[in-house]
Amino acid sequence: MSLRCFIAVELPETVKIALNNLQEELKKTEADVKWVRPDGMHLTLKFLGYVEEENIKEIVNTMDRICREYPPFNLEVRGAGMFPNIRAPRVLWVSVEGNNILAGLQAAIEKEMASLGFEKEDRPFTAHLTLGRVKSFRGRERLIEVMQLHKEDIFGFMEVKSISLMKSDLRPTGAQYTRLAELTLGQGGGNV
Repeated sequence: MSLRCFIAVELPETVKIALNNLQEELKKTEADVKWVRPDGMHLTLKFLGYVEEENIKEIVNTMDRICREYPPFNLEVRGAGMFPNIRAPRVLWVSVEGNNILAGLQAAIEKEMASLGFEKEDRPFTAHLTLGRVKSFRGRERLIEVMQLHKEDIFGFMEVKSISLMKSDLRPTGAQYTRLAELTLGQGGGNV
């Protein structure tokens, strides 16, 4: 059986609540946006796609090896923005800022997963949390205005002590996420 998987940093409840509050304010613009449920938000480090169940252990072992090389670190969730740009927003997001540990960790995951046969991402890594995807022009001007009001806001801080291998089940109500493994940074050894 194959599972749709990705590697991510899970978010603390405080950040999810702050992002939910931002979404509630943005929803008042009545813009045509498909919103990401705050309880499903995470910082994706690597999307793997469909993985055969028998390969999960190898992925987890590789993640564990990587985690031993990186200490826990802090990140700041701040600043609302839009991809690809403000004139034609398609994705609404908030930025995740921190230090070089995150970039190094993500690059190591990208490299090691490529060695296991997963396709390398050709776009540079941009640490962000997706709030929603814009579906049409309806309410777009007001949406852009409100997003601009929050471009400097701080939505919280997080101490990253582990990374997770997540499974994504696509359902009509939206994706359902399940943690398959959590690997601790710094000392290695995680729990599956």
